[in-house]
Amino acid sequence: MTIIYEIAIRAHAEHVDEIRRWFEARPSQAWRALSGLEEFHAYFPAEGRAEDPYVDDGIGPAALCKLGFVDAEALREAIGSAAFRYGLAKLLPEATVTAEPMRRKFYGRGGEVSGGTLHAPFSYVVRYHRPAEDERAFIENYIATHPSLLATLPNIRSVLCYFPIAREIGWQDPNGLASPDYMIGNEVVFDSITHFNAAMVTPIRHELRRHFREFPAFSGRNTHHPMDRIRLV
Repeated sequence: MTIIYEIAIRAHAEHVDEIRRWFEARPSQAWRALSGLEEFHAYFPAEGRAEDPYVDDGIGPAALCKLGFVDAEALREAIGSAAFRYGLAKLLPEATVTAEPMRRKFYGRGGEVSGGTLHAPFSYVVRYHRPAEDERAFIENYIATHPSLLATLPNIRSVLCYFPIAREIGWQDPNGLASPDYMIGNEVVFDSITHFNAAMVTPIRHELRRHFREFPAFSGRNTHHPMDRIRLV
């Protein structure tokens, strides 16, 4: 299990290319050298059109960065460092940044699996935002039922869930970055957007939507964003 520090950089569509250039000049270089960093993935809006028959949440974050650490102590040291602040500097003023520490777990048809690794480059990034009437019941129900169903989608390569841990570890962001207030995160991974679109027209996608409607009550946002992923570390 890995602790992921997820940084979401949002801006209007006309600024996406500028954010990409900033990323390549700053975080792409500076964050590779962070102390204790075990992995670094960058996500950008997917090229091509994703065709989910039930949702279209438009363009997602201009950049989504996931920094992986072995534990909370390594996370604190890295995110509090001058190297991290250097990477974040000179961002376009119109952009907004949120960040969240989360535990990441991989799932298969039989439940949680160990030793998962991200290989395929296309991700459908889903986030459930607070609140829920009973957050614990929502998460328990979701984990017990939904990832195993996602794992039956044809040509799927990985199913991941992300669990916010800020309250658990007493996290106060050392750089003052706001929390997006996630309740739980999900990510399904495919070799291409073509494989994803093919999976979305199967009966399993309709079953997933039926199952979504049976979740315990929640009133927060639920977002879905197709993104291309690059592994940097």
